[in-house]
Amino acid sequence: MSQMEKGIENLMSARKCLRANFEKSKALGVSLEKAGPRFDEIIQRLPSLEAAIRPIRAQKDALGAVGGHINRAVVPATAVLKVFDAIHGLEKSLSDPQSDLPGYLGVLKRLEEALNFLGENCEMAIQWLADIVEYLEDHAVADGRFTSSMKEALTSLRELHSGEEKGRLNGGLLEVALDRLESEFRRLLVENTIPLPMSAPALPGEQACIAPSPLPVTVIQKLQAILGRLIANNRLEKCISIYVDVRSSNVRASLQALNLDYLEISVSEFNDVQSIEGHIAQWGKHLEFAVKHLFEAEYKLCNDVFERIGLDVWMSCFAKIAAQAGILAFLQFGKTVAESKKDPIKLLKLLDIFASLNKLRLDFNRLFGGAACVEIQNLTRDLIKSVIEGASEIFWELLVQVELQRQMPPPPDGSVPKLIIFITDYCNKLLGDDYKSILTQVLIIERSWKQEKFQERLLINELLNIMRAVDVNLETWSKAYQDVILSYVFLINNHWHLYKHLKGTKLGGLLGDSRLREHEQYKEYYSAFFLKESWGKLPALLSREGLILFSGGRATARDLVKKRLKAFNEAFDEMYKKQSNWVMLDKDLRDKTYQLIIQAIVPVYRSYMQNYGPLVEQEGSSKYVKYTAQSLEKMLNGLFHPKPVKHGSFKVRHPSGKFSNVITDQNQTPPTIKS
Repeated sequence: MSQMEKGIENLMSARKCLRANFEKSKALGVSLEKAGPRFDEIIQRLPSLEAAIRPIRAQKDALGAVGGHINRAVVPATAVLKVFDAIHGLEKSLSDPQSDLPGYLGVLKRLEEALNFLGENCEMAIQWLADIVEYLEDHAVADGRFTSSMKEALTSLRELHSGEEKGRLNGGLLEVALDRLESEFRRLLVENTIPLPMSAPALPGEQACIAPSPLPVTVIQKLQAILGRLIANNRLEKCISIYVDVRSSNVRASLQALNLDYLEISVSEFNDVQSIEGHIAQWGKHLEFAVKHLFEAEYKLCNDVFERIGLDVWMSCFAKIAAQAGILAFLQFGKTVAESKKDPIKLLKLLDIFASLNKLRLDFNRLFGGAACVEIQNLTRDLIKSVIEGASEIFWELLVQVELQRQMPPPPDGSVPKLIIFITDYCNKLLGDDYKSILTQVLIIERSWKQEKFQERLLINELLNIMRAVDVNLETWSKAYQDVILSYVFLINNHWHLYKHLKGTKLGGLLGDSRLREHEQYKEYYSAFFLKESWGKLPALLSREGLILFSGGRATARDLVKKRLKAFNEAFDEMYKKQSNWVMLDKDLRDKTYQLIIQAIVPVYRSYMQNYGPLVEQEGSSKYVKYTAQSLEKMLNGLFHPKPVKHGSFKVRHPSGKFSNVITDQNQTPPTIKS
């Protein structure tokens, strides 16, 4: 083979070798490309593999000791897991508390016991697991990341086990079960709580009685059973809140039929006591009804439901119901009345309020005497204090008020002043069975606060002083008239009024028969003077002197008759015009006065006209014969009738500033004072 051929062959061999090496390199590159992810996976697994084989590298005695730690932790941990599985089983056993309350409570109690056991054993398991982690960490038996993860898990377990978190194990199963039990507690209350049927018109005839428990015994027993479980899980306050909400709403619903809007009246909205007189009467009846029927029932029911828990609990519950249901509004209304402007009529209303409170005193002490009802007690004490002080103040100022009226002018029509009408009726009411004992009790309390002893005659003497002041007022007013005849009418009216309206009354008995006879005698005395000085002068104008014998002839007689009839007509017209504006309120007195006037005038006039009327009847009779006997009588019958008047009152400033509205308008018809 030639040198050249040999070189070509070598080149071909080299070429072939290079191609083979290139193919191998290419295949190796593909293999390396595929092996890259596997290397990454191996690199990622190396730490866990290293942690797994670490115990193999640990010292033999450390590996031997870790087994004992693990064995000690396994027992409590296994118990915890078993109880945990049991809790899951109980969750499926929880029934509907409405359909099977005993069964539900039984399962709930087992659930509580399981959770308590779990909580107690969790602590032991956590301690042993913590011991294992500490051992692994101290002896480097496990990887650091493993022990760190174990520490985090133990921290979560400790937080879950501590205090409030204990009940939230297993995602809040116990909390959900207790919430359902609370809902059943509310349902039982709502479905068995019905407003008491009533109507306002029936109240006046209602007999005070203690209402029976408004819930069936079986329902109360269920509520007590539910309370037992809820209290065991620190849910007493929530139960009380539910109970108060339902029962107070029920009492308010029961009271809605009574139309208690008047309880919201403020002091600024008071016009006068008379404008709310009906409300005050209603207030006493409504308060008695609320206490005797509604709050009494709630008091008993609170005791029935919460008696096993303790006195403080059910008394506090009742106090909240009473406050939210409206007892405070009742008391505040009474305080508003007591704080309103002073008015003599208001004394009777304050005594009504005191009587209502006094009637319910034992009930208030029993129902609201506990420490939990301190707000009700304070408001009640404030109300009683305001009522006693206000009533006493008004009573002791009555005499001053009567004396102040002397400054006022008497009625221009000679009628009975409003003060006289008011004070006689007013004093009689204070002496009556409805008010005398109450007023006496109020004054005794008021004097005791001042460290003074109440004298039995104190009330009587004060009323006698008031009536003496009335007599002085009458004398003073009568002297204020410029027309003395009008003063007679005024005295006739008032002495007759006092006689007629005091006779047979408590006040009349206090004054005595001799005093009453004096009023009657004064009436007769001034009636005689009135007739003599007014109408009694008219018959003399119809004198027959010079007419009997016709001594001067017919023409002369005619002129005398004309002259005397004209004088009579003018005197009659003037007197009638003046007295037509005067008033006698009492019909009996008015009728008797008519008869006296008619008897004094009409027979004389009739006889005169029968005898001498024909002399003037033919010429201008209308000018001289102005009246017939019948027309005179008819006109006289129309005298002294009361005229329609507008009602109102004037204000008088008292030197002490205590009274701002007193009885001053003498012409007005007095108000009717209702008890």
